[in-house]
Amino acid sequence: MIKFLHTRIRVKDIDASVAFYEKLGYELTDRKDSPQGNKLAFLGLEGNDVFLELCHSPEYTATCPEDLMHTCLGVPDIVDYCDSLEQGGIEIWPSGWREKFTTGGRKMAFVTDPDGYEVEILERA
Repeated sequence: MIKFLHTRIRVKDIDASVAFYEKLGYELTDRKDSPQGNKLAFLGLEGNDVFLELCHSPEYTATCPEDLMHTCLGVPDIVDYCDSLEQGGIEIWPSGWREKFTTGGRKMAFVTDPDGYEVEILERA
């Protein structure tokens, strides 16, 4: 069987990106330098085999056009999760998400990481 193992994204400031993803619930599992001189950070979520690899290359400028790619997290209670993110200083969008969730609409929200990558949040029981 073939398994999906990880996603790598380039970042401008690896420490800021690690801090952001830790606020989302990721745990830093390893840091190292690649043979090419890149700074790498590996982050995982409890109970998941797939991980996120952050890569900082000193000579590379990371840019992410809007909606080029995004990751997605499934959470059991999206209101509690988004509340905790907001309390940690992370902006949730679209604005008015709390009101939208009480009207029976699809419970989906987004946050944006320090490099412009979107993280979708879905409620999954």
